[in-house]
This record gives sequence, structure tokens and C-alpha cells, in this order.
Amino acid sequence: MTALPMKRHAMFTLSRLSSPLADLLAITAADGTLHALDFADYAERLHRLFVRHHRGATLTEGPAPAALSAAVTAYFAGDMAALDAVPVAGIGSTFQRRVWAALRQIPAGETRSYGQLAAAIGQPSASRAVGLANGANPIGIVVPCHRVIGTSGALTGYAGGVERKAWLLRHEGALAPLLA
Repeated sequence: MTALPMKRHAMFTLSRLSSPLADLLAITAADGTLHALDFADYAERLHRLFVRHHRGATLTEGPAPAALSAAVTAYFAGDMAALDAVPVAGIGSTFQRRVWAALRQIPAGETRSYGQLAAAIGQPSASRAVGLANGANPIGIVVPCHRVIGTSGALTGYAGGVERKAWLLRHEGALAPLLA
């Protein structure tokens, strides 16, 4: 059990899930709501983002909720809609929540630029702020920040690495064969 130094006390479960890219770490609440998801080799980032939103929480290792495990397995097996029903925590600032909700509206197989995402939330001049919110997303893959690319089509930064971003976009059918 890992205790996190925070203000309020809440219990969360840290689980490990398999993926073709690397193991994933998931943090869920007792009700099955997903609060964080990242690659296991980015555990420090996962914890840092989790702590930002959950002061006073206690993290205990345990199994992932069956529905989450099934959804992740189905997604990597080719069911691109499998993650759509995963319940995610309503954490972050009001602006971040708007950006993260807009990310979930980008269909698998499609991408958006930071400018398009900013326009989608009604703030077309907020591309940089959208980029910062995208980078602070604690729930990778399920809140698909990997679907945001540069205006030129460049695969701009991704917390899990640009190679993984490219893999995820190929998996979803969003990258042209030349970029495969």
C-alpha cells in the first residue's frame, strides 16, 4: 500500500493491465471510475498527475474493475468503441474538463489539431492552453489525447512517447500507410 500525502482521505486501487505496447497502470475509485491511466514505464507521471487531483488519497494495489479490463482488452483487440463507455473521473479545472470531454468526442480513426480542439470548445484562440490541458490529461488512451496532432499533421509530443502515439493512431486507422 502506498500512502500519498494529501488533505482528504479517499481510497483508490492501482492496477496493472496488459497492452501490446507495454503494461498500463490504472487508478480507479471503488465505484469503478477511472482516475488515471498511463504506461507502466511512466508511473512517476501517473502518480504526479493523480496527486494533483486527489490530495489525501490512499492508493492500494489490486485488480482492475472487470469492465475496465474488458474494455482495454477489447480496444487493443480492435474494438475501437470499447473505451467509450469507460466512466472517467470529473477531475481537473473547468477548462481542463472541457478539453478532456472534447477529446472523448474525437472518434477513433480521426485526429484533430490543437486549433480544431480549441475551436470545438468555443475558444479558438486557446490552442496553447488546449495543448497544456492535453499534456496534463491523467487518463491516457481512454481520454484520447493521442488523437491531437500539430496543424501540419506532425505527431507532436505525447507523454507515452511519439512512437506509441503513432502506434495508437495506426491501430485506430488514423495514420496514412506512409507513416506506418
